[in-house]
Amino acid sequence: MTSIKEQAAISRLLSFLQEWDNAGKVARSHILDKFIETNQGKTAPELEQEFSQGASLFLVRLTTSLRITYMTDSCLEKLLRSIGIFLSAVSSNRYLIEFLEVGGVLTLLEILGLEKIKEEAKKESVKLLQVIANSGRTYKELICESYGVRSIAEFLAKSKSEETQEEVQVLLDSLVHGNPKYQNQVYKGLIALLPCESPKAQQLSLQTLRTAQPIIGTTHP
Repeated sequence: MTSIKEQAAISRLLSFLQEWDNAGKVARSHILDKFIETNQGKTAPELEQEFSQGASLFLVRLTTSLRITYMTDSCLEKLLRSIGIFLSAVSSNRYLIEFLEVGGVLTLLEILGLEKIKEEAKKESVKLLQVIANSGRTYKELICESYGVRSIAEFLAKSKSEETQEEVQVLLDSLVHGNPKYQNQVYKGLIALLPCESPKAQQLSLQTLRTAQPIIGTTHP
């Protein structure tokens, strides 16, 4: 039997979820602002405590909203940052799996290819892909199997922000390490960037190729 304290916590959670469900664009933006402000850096157990063991109920709402609205750029950066709080939390593997099961990787990669989406939102998408890639070989393979190398490399070449391009380099560097099944694919993607028109992309590709060379073992013809 739940205690009065537990019942009150569950009631607060349900009230919060109902507030989100009924909120319009502006109200949701405020909810996301508050969530980011109060939960940045929390561990998974802390998030569960914050949400009365129902944090996944909010995460699924965030991922659903992301899939529905990402093409319109509505609160996109805040949505991605909020999802990032879940995925980057210590002991957050369950959240990661929940995000991936609903096609999270494909959505993040699609965001990179949409011209009308703002650069800041794309940078947040790259950061989430970093978190996923850094979670292990299986997740790196998932990104590559989703045609991720091509999408990421093309974005590096087209991005107008050097700061964002540097985040992309971190991602590509992660994908070339500890990813034997697809490391050659990443390597070839970096080679393909060398003739691109962006000097920064060329520079970052060369830097990553230098670190990748010992892993690949042989010089690409």
